[in-house]
Amino acid sequence: MCTVCGCGAGEVNIGGAGFSTRARPKQGATRGWKAVAGQASAPDASPAESEHIHAVDHHLHFGAGPAHAHAPGLTQSQMVKIERDILGKNDARAGENRRALAARGIFALNLVSSPGSGKTTLLVRTLRELAGRIPAAVIEGDQQTEFDAERIRATGVPALQINTGKGCHLDADMVARALAELQLADDSLLLIENVGNLVCPAAFDLGEAHKVAILSVTEGEDKPLKYPDMFAAADLMLLNKVDLLPYLSFDVERAIAYARRVNPAIEVIRTSATSGEGIAEWLAWLERGMAKARAARRTACPG
Repeated sequence: MCTVCGCGAGEVNIGGAGFSTRARPKQGATRGWKAVAGQASAPDASPAESEHIHAVDHHLHFGAGPAHAHAPGLTQSQMVKIERDILGKNDARAGENRRALAARGIFALNLVSSPGSGKTTLLVRTLRELAGRIPAAVIEGDQQTEFDAERIRATGVPALQINTGKGCHLDADMVARALAELQLADDSLLLIENVGNLVCPAAFDLGEAHKVAILSVTEGEDKPLKYPDMFAAADLMLLNKVDLLPYLSFDVERAIAYARRVNPAIEVIRTSATSGEGIAEWLAWLERGMAKARAARRTACPG
């Protein structure tokens, strides 16, 4: 079970075949954003002492200490050990996924965001634009229902649903099992829509080429600073639903500046599945990634 959110205690269902899994901790790789004034890492403590939290100017900070998290009854060192064990196993499986995908020239993306950012609508628009040009498949992650997978299948693209139960993210083992169920074409595009959550999916490598963070303009421009690990882990941010900007007070430049404070190298594309703004730029980004994956496959297997 996760030392932070307790996910992984529920039943996971992949394409109709259920199995139980346990996962999720998080090693906080903080960089580039402003820390709380006076914040210091808490030393290791006994279970009783681990309940102590850092307080500055009426600010209660539960992320102090080497684990960057808080769990009643666990010391910081115990939390770090659990996290390293779980993430180590996940990373090994993710490496297997990555090698298997690379050997076939498959360009895989991990799409991450909060709920309601427009991920699925953007995916549907993307797949319709690519229809007949690029072979694609989708892995859908949600706690329950198959609604999003059904929307994807309506475009004619194969989609496999993963229901995580109480789990709040996909992990590499879930994706490995999904890959065994899907009949992926060589030199194709694999889009993995993660569970809507800006926290837990940041820690879990699935074997993807890139994480793509989707931030809707209806969410507020401060999200990259509130949830920095996600934007630090992403290579691309899609600033979505920009057709709604005339009706909002969202500051686009501030949102981009916040994202780059966390991750100076992050690319940004402004998109709208409704108006089509930025879709051509997004498709061009996908095509460049696919071309690289194909070239790498040819280099590795010239015959």
